Amino acid sequence: LIANSRKYSNATFEEISHLVSEMVSLAETCCAEGADPSCYDAGSSALSAKSCSKSSPFPAHPGTAACCANEGLERKLCLAALRHPPQQLPRYLQPSNEELCQAFKKDPKDFADRFLHEYASSYGEAPLPVLLGSTRTFLSMVSTCCISRAPTACFLKEKLERKTLSLLTLMSNRACSRFTAYGEDKVTLSYLTSLAQKLPSAAFEDLFPLAEDAAEVFSQCCDSVAEDCMQKKLAEHTAKVCGTLAAQDQRFADCCKGKNFMENYFCISALPPAPAPELPEPQKPTNEQLCGEEGARHAKRYLFELARRHTSIPDALLSKVYDASKAVREECCSAKDTSACLDSKRQRMGKELPPFLEKADQLCGQYTQLNFLDFKKRLRESLVRTMPEAGAELLGQLVEQRADFASTCCPPNSPPLYCAAKV
Repeated sequence: LIANSRKYSNATFEEISHLVSEMVSLAETCCAEGADPSCYDAGSSALSAKSCSKSSPFPAHPGTAACCANEGLERKLCLAALRHPPQQLPRYLQPSNEELCQAFKKDPKDFADRFLHEYASSYGEAPLPVLLGSTRTFLSMVSTCCISRAPTACFLKEKLERKTLSLLTLMSNRACSRFTAYGEDKVTLSYLTSLAQKLPSAAFEDLFPLAEDAAEVFSQCCDSVAEDCMQKKLAEHTAKVCGTLAAQDQRFADCCKGKNFMENYFCISALPPAPAPELPEPQKPTNEQLCGEEGARHAKRYLFELARRHTSIPDALLSKVYDASKAVREECCSAKDTSACLDSKRQRMGKELPPFLEKADQLCGQYTQLNFLDFKKRLRESLVRTMPEAGAELLGQLVEQRADFASTCCPPNSPPLYCAAKV
């Protein structure tokens, strides 16, 4: 149930239930002692035929028709590889204790199944062992506290005990969503620029190894079925961050004081950007550096320099700039006249990049510093100044559009694919 809810995060509970009961029935029949050796092959063929029928009760997927054009094993493997993209923003909202107990007492099995489906589709990028642990302890808490004489006290105690696991689920879902969307190279950049914005006085040599270490943790643990991979590796990573940065900055020192590594990691990731220091123009990488073996590292160093000078710029925007630099390297480093190609791109970048960064920095800076109503008021005032001819309706639309972008994509843990499209 959990595995398929993660895989088909947009499916309804009913669609997932159909699929799960078919799979369980197939396992019960074919894994029983004395079952016919061809049982599984015949059963899974029938299942794939059912998936391809017009009235299929299973989760709908746009790739189904292409898979169904194949036959036999090829069709089965193709269908098995289908999955929905992860949900951009978790939609599971925990009901009140009273509502939980009401639903639980009405039908404990249905309550458990529906909870597993909703929670797993909302946090589908968290590693499977983390999700299993989190859902198991949640259902255990509900079944214990709903029959307790003092449910409120019971829920309070159990929720405190679950806190580390709840945070691990939330944070590993965020990190692994980013890893799935970005891949190891861009996750390293994303982590690097995030640290640079929280601590702009830190050196690249301090932050880059930490960013590489975080990317390594996610590459090892996001798809791992090892019981404590994420918990263990994230604890080691948090210790490295605290060991390197707590002595350099009071905010990091405060986050690192706790005994619980997960709370420390959560505290660090929730730190807002620091004010940008006054720094000279960053040194641009030379043509030789960009086209050398370490080209990607030089590009990351330059974006690190931009991030510490513009601490409010959102991750999705810096990631777009990195994509552009990658495209330039691919195009120019293999061109006949590399220098002429890079120089013309530099010229264009020099004109377009500064106003682009300034605008984004200002928008997200104001969003971070002001309350939401004041932020929208400030937005309207600046739009009236820059677009005096615009009518009230257009102004209203632009204010809403930019406010929506800022509230979703300026915070440090914004959904990467959604915000890349919004940029």
